[in-house]
Amino acid sequence: MIKLTNTLTGQKEELIPSGKDGLTFYACGITPSGFAHLGHGRCYVLFDVLYRFLKSQNQKVTYCRNITDIDDKLLQKAEDLGDRHRYQDVAETYLNAFFEDMESLNCLFPDHQPRATEVIPDIIHFIEILIKKGHAYAVEGDVYFDVQSSPEYGKLSKRNLDDLKAGARVEINTKKKNPTDFALWKSEPQGEFWNSPWGFGRPGWHIECSVMATKFLGNTIDIHSGGMDLIFPHHENEIAQSEGVTGVPFVKNWMHVAFVRIEKEKMSKSTGNFYTLRDVFDTFDPMVVRFYILKHHYRSPMDFSMADLEAAEKAYRKLCKAFNVSEECKIDMSLACSLKTPVMCKMINFVQDDLNTVGMWGIVFENLDTLGDELCTVKAFIQNVLGLSLDPLPEKIICITPEIQTIIEEREKARAEKKWEKADMLRDKLKELGYDAQDTK
Repeated sequence: MIKLTNTLTGQKEELIPSGKDGLTFYACGITPSGFAHLGHGRCYVLFDVLYRFLKSQNQKVTYCRNITDIDDKLLQKAEDLGDRHRYQDVAETYLNAFFEDMESLNCLFPDHQPRATEVIPDIIHFIEILIKKGHAYAVEGDVYFDVQSSPEYGKLSKRNLDDLKAGARVEINTKKKNPTDFALWKSEPQGEFWNSPWGFGRPGWHIECSVMATKFLGNTIDIHSGGMDLIFPHHENEIAQSEGVTGVPFVKNWMHVAFVRIEKEKMSKSTGNFYTLRDVFDTFDPMVVRFYILKHHYRSPMDFSMADLEAAEKAYRKLCKAFNVSEECKIDMSLACSLKTPVMCKMINFVQDDLNTVGMWGIVFENLDTLGDELCTVKAFIQNVLGLSLDPLPEKIICITPEIQTIIEEREKARAEKKWEKADMLRDKLKELGYDAQDTK
């Protein structure tokens, strides 16, 4: 059985189903207010591999990934386009693009993919229970969760409530009892969005996931996953809300994926160091991107660069060449995983150990030229569990843009003038842009 590092305990723990219907697996989905970025790609590729691996081990698993199709960001995006009430049009545009990106990355669709706007009655009912149990309160049409009512608040992020109070005072909201309380329901003008016992309004961000997770998977979920940036406040708030309603532990195993970093800094729109998946697909095949993601351990930061992606492409081409032999491989996945061949056993052992795809690739490349009778079995695992097609990539046609040509000419001039430091700097710049300058006699 696979073990994952549980963010709550910091320990590797076996994934053992809490119910007779198998494992339940929830992933925080996207807010479709823009094109999916590399961070999204990293998370959903890794969750997809976990889902595929569990199924390959004949483990029954139900995978749910939500869609936040009502949110402050969506409303702002629609307002920027002229009408905040067109938020659904914005959501649909970017959601369709997201589905296309996931298909390009060969990610399986989850068993459930609910939208926040589809569960508004459930959200209202959930909030009513929280108010009844003394965990929430209504003020002038808004509803807030009372963090003081949750003694274990902060247990996931390892944060102290007193410290959180001090930090929250910079954004004082006079409606709240405490500065750390968070919105469950946001009031809107009469007749707008949805009617509720507290007036017209819309749900807060955190409540959506609590409702969708418990509605589709039950009160206690075996695996809850997301990016590391969601630990606080989103997942912390989910725990408080969910356990406030049900009175039982919300999640058994928390799985969090580390940041994507550009130039050693967290990828962020605000700083400009930002890549959408589509930006990368313009230059690299999505299977290369998937392979690149799986060459990094999910709990370690992924330092992205075009040069590293070029290197990954070369390694992936080697992989495709090795497995595209004349003999056709047709093998059932459950059979492939049950065959106790030496290489397959080592590969599976690494994947079972905290989804260690890095160590697993080490085994694959170490034995790539000597697989022999294991070739078909290993190929089936790579295609069906790791989700890589292994179809040969077309040869790249190098396009020298005017910008690149200018840098090349500047570098040649620097070399002719024996300005080696400048030449090296320009060579590094070319490498960052995905071009490898090699000097010949």
